[in-house]
Amino acid sequence: MSIKGDLIKKIQDKALTMGVCGLGYVGLPLAVDKAKHGFKTIGFDVQQEKVDLVNAGKNYIGDVVDADLEALVGSGMLRATSDFGFVKDVDFIAICVPTPLDKHQQPDISYVRDSAIAVSKHLTRGSIVVLESTTYPGTTEELLKPILEEGSGLKCGEDFYLGFSPERIDPGNRIYKTSNTPKVVGAIGEDAVEVIAMVYRAILDGDVTTVSSPAVAEMEKILENTYRNINIGLVNELAILCDRMGIDIWEVIDAAKTKPYGFQAFYPGPGLGGHCIPLDPYYLSWKAREYGFHTSMIEASMMVNDRMPEYTVERAGKILNRHKKALNGSKVLVLGAAYKQDIDDYRESPAVRVMEEFRKTGAAVDFYDPYVPKYRDAGVWYTGIPALTPEAVGGYDLVCIATAHTTVDYAMVASCGVPVFDCKNVCKHIPHRENIEVL
Repeated sequence: MSIKGDLIKKIQDKALTMGVCGLGYVGLPLAVDKAKHGFKTIGFDVQQEKVDLVNAGKNYIGDVVDADLEALVGSGMLRATSDFGFVKDVDFIAICVPTPLDKHQQPDISYVRDSAIAVSKHLTRGSIVVLESTTYPGTTEELLKPILEEGSGLKCGEDFYLGFSPERIDPGNRIYKTSNTPKVVGAIGEDAVEVIAMVYRAILDGDVTTVSSPAVAEMEKILENTYRNINIGLVNELAILCDRMGIDIWEVIDAAKTKPYGFQAFYPGPGLGGHCIPLDPYYLSWKAREYGFHTSMIEASMMVNDRMPEYTVERAGKILNRHKKALNGSKVLVLGAAYKQDIDDYRESPAVRVMEEFRKTGAAVDFYDPYVPKYRDAGVWYTGIPALTPEAVGGYDLVCIATAHTTVDYAMVASCGVPVFDCKNVCKHIPHRENIEVL
């Protein structure tokens, strides 16, 4: 039987053994979904702590149901290992590792490269490799394909299939999870596209769309997040302008979104956070330079968004000035450390950047976050105050709301008489607003 025919039969019989390289916010939910749909799954990670937690059935990702993980591990459908030698036992492996920026704001694809090298040493004939990590167009064909072929001695398209299917993870989203979010698949060769799409249709409930190449799928993912980056940059710039003009940007947006077509509401804030939106445009801008192309609109939005934490602190300083206080020496309480509401993820969090900017001015900064009791920045751990009480709030010169957690009692915070700088407009329904200023 041909490779294609053999793989199709394994998918139909649920005899395909799945693998996931990287057990983080993307990889662990994907591994759980594979196992839940009846496919034995092996998770690979270089961090032994994560491996041990998974094998103990202990969850550490918000979008994974604790009971699901425990049951799947207990039944033997899911296990984890740091030994990449077990790649030889899987038929399909998804690479879901981080793709951060380095200190020069350039793509750091070392995790992808290292994973590909580790997989290549144990790749067997008839296997499928799919990259899910967000990256620049061309990574699958220009980086992964040569590494996998050289390390395994196998030929892509004949001995193994290779494709790209971008992750679409939105931590904390109550409607769309890994299982029901539509997927895009691009691969090298028509047979690879067909088989990889069949795999995802067997393990996910969302639709699967196929495209003509991995590069199209890679660019599609960049477009998704760059679209949001640019529109958030636009509204952040308008927020700065509206403040100078004495216009409420939040009221402007609410009015604009009454139009039933041609407008999608985006909102200002103290910056961009998370694992994708602040980073992906840099990947595209970096790759574009290879073609002598300058992504001026994208880079302009990135400049606006990158400056928002600094602008937030400047506005906070003006608020304190009106109360005859200076930032230097003032006690500031920042509400939120996570990058978005109701999650414990603080990767690239603008709230963390805001706190860093406050410290640069000489302000004494504390924070409260019900989901992030402590965070690490530049090698230093910071611990939040244990509880948000009227007594605690009353001891500060300024409260800055940087993350809109729905579990925080903002009415209580506003009632303490301390100036409140609301960067997320969460206090909009509070009637007495003498001490509240919005971004």
